[in-house]
Amino acid sequence: MRSVALLGNPNTGKTSLFNVITGSYAYVGNWAGVTVEKKVGLLKNKQAHVIDLPGVYSVNPLSADETVVTRFLLNEPFAAILNIVDASQLERNLYLTVQLLEFGKPLIVALNMIDVARGRGVEVDPGALARGLGVRVLPIVARTGKGCDAVARELSEGRLPESAPLRLDYGPELEAAAEEIAGRAGSVDGLPARWLALQYMEGNAMVEKLLERRIEPDWLKARREAAAARIAQASGAKSLQQYIRQVRGEWIARLAAEATRRTGADHSLLTDRIDAVVTNKYLGMPIFLLTMFLMFKLTFDWVGTPLSDALDGFINGTLAGWIESLLDLLKVSPFIRDLILQGIIGGVGGVLVFVPQIFMLFLLISFIEDSGYMARVAMVMDRIMESIGLNGKAFIPMIIGFGCNVPGIMAARTVEQPKERLLTILLTPLMSCSARLSVYSLFAGTFFRGSQSVVVFSLYVLGIAVALLMAKVFSGTLFRNERSLFFVELPPYRVPQWRTLALSTWEKGKGFIRKAGTFIFGGSVVIWLLGYAGPKGLNVPMDESFLAMIGGLLAPLLQPLGFGSWQAGAALITGFLAKEVVVSTMNIIYAAPDLQTLHIALGQQFDALQAYAFMAFILLYVPCLATVAVISKETGSKKWTWFSVLYCLAVAYIIGLAIYQGGRALLG
Repeated sequence: MRSVALLGNPNTGKTSLFNVITGSYAYVGNWAGVTVEKKVGLLKNKQAHVIDLPGVYSVNPLSADETVVTRFLLNEPFAAILNIVDASQLERNLYLTVQLLEFGKPLIVALNMIDVARGRGVEVDPGALARGLGVRVLPIVARTGKGCDAVARELSEGRLPESAPLRLDYGPELEAAAEEIAGRAGSVDGLPARWLALQYMEGNAMVEKLLERRIEPDWLKARREAAAARIAQASGAKSLQQYIRQVRGEWIARLAAEATRRTGADHSLLTDRIDAVVTNKYLGMPIFLLTMFLMFKLTFDWVGTPLSDALDGFINGTLAGWIESLLDLLKVSPFIRDLILQGIIGGVGGVLVFVPQIFMLFLLISFIEDSGYMARVAMVMDRIMESIGLNGKAFIPMIIGFGCNVPGIMAARTVEQPKERLLTILLTPLMSCSARLSVYSLFAGTFFRGSQSVVVFSLYVLGIAVALLMAKVFSGTLFRNERSLFFVELPPYRVPQWRTLALSTWEKGKGFIRKAGTFIFGGSVVIWLLGYAGPKGLNVPMDESFLAMIGGLLAPLLQPLGFGSWQAGAALITGFLAKEVVVSTMNIIYAAPDLQTLHIALGQQFDALQAYAFMAFILLYVPCLATVAVISKETGSKKWTWFSVLYCLAVAYIIGLAIYQGGRALLG
């Protein structure tokens, strides 16, 4: 079965189109950097695979996610290209189209956002554009699915027509050098020789490495330098890359002029008026903080907590009662009965009661992403990030980390500079992920019932503040002299579609439920067994169990932080598997039949200051197992993986110590 590569600029609706024509769901966001690795789907009629690749502006890679595209073109077999183009940003999008046409594979253009273009007073003529490019151009609106069926039919009906590679006239100086290099290279793994030569001239590092394996590097370098000198003399261009961009830009401008016409007033001024407020130098940060605060008010005070209380009543009341009656009817042994009721129902159910709050938070995050505001947050944060040696784009993976640190760390591939990328990876685990939310909900519901949203909001702000502080420390020591470059797409504001919001919320939240059936289920069984058994045998008092012995090893170290009990130590150790397991452990340790009973038990073990120090420690201490694994994969370094674990632990200890001891000093 043939494969079709789906390519386009960031934020052009590429993943939305992928979802429509394959009938699958991939993460969609109205901001750049959503797709950081390739996704593969099958057309609904099962006649072709579609490969959704990261959004790029050029096949000359600058960031790690852009190398995915170039590596794919150089190494992977595929039959055709589906190039999605934003009609409202035609000239900028066509630069990638030109490079793809020069590659020579059969290509179809999906002209997206024609509705946005009309709103800006621009009408694009698909026929004129098709004649200029020499390929089929199909107008679509990917968000609503309009025109997407025609694209799917075009990809599935017979073979796409073969087309000769586009040949722009780059002038005699460059053409002569390109012809020499192409002639010497010949057929390199079936790749078009002229395209390779042009990419080499343009400075594509991956193509350069490929050609240098077949051609003497000095010979290649001499041809490029000679061409650059002749072109500089003839045209005044400062570099070959600048000259090539200029030639392509002039060709694209002529084509765009022929294929577009102004039809009326530009209604995009509304976006500009909103941006004048939300990205304002003085108002931008307060608006961002207010947005976060309202998210937590909805999550805890207004919607999430009442739903969680209702779910707790069902799981630990009605459902537990049914299961207990069934076990009594079956006359199961006391061991199995306790394992199911105290271990599985208590452990897993104790976490599942927080599902409404977590899904509510994911719904609000999805709304912000799809509305277009997320990119503005990066722009607002750039002013602060620049002062600490990073830029606003590095803040995007951190925001993704609010949902889960794993995709947040993977999203760091969009950061162009290697050292900034590594620094972003190291900082993202400090962002408070949804797994920690269940711990906050438990402790805030116990000790700060009237101000849960304020307390949880303060923890999220604390995570951001600590990340910024550590960025300043690291950029001044480990990552000095790294040049920062900020460029981010500002998409138009959109009213999110409820179907998209529902799918996005489910995709984010189902991982939490999946963990309840795997990590949390297995962890709850093991934790209960450790609490059930001890050196003296089975069914021992909890204080004499193996779990108490394990937690007791950490208790003296945690004493200065205010929670030096074996119960807290055991919960922190098990939390390394997944932060939700902290709640499972607490539920099993205190044998709480419902959330209210657990609140009472915790109230006897902690006070408000100790509880806040404990939550701050949970926020900052070692990343979970899945996060550590992805850090190792993304950095390719055991050294940086261990560093991320140890520095987070050290920071958590220092912050926890400062909160508890400082709070005691202030309270007398």
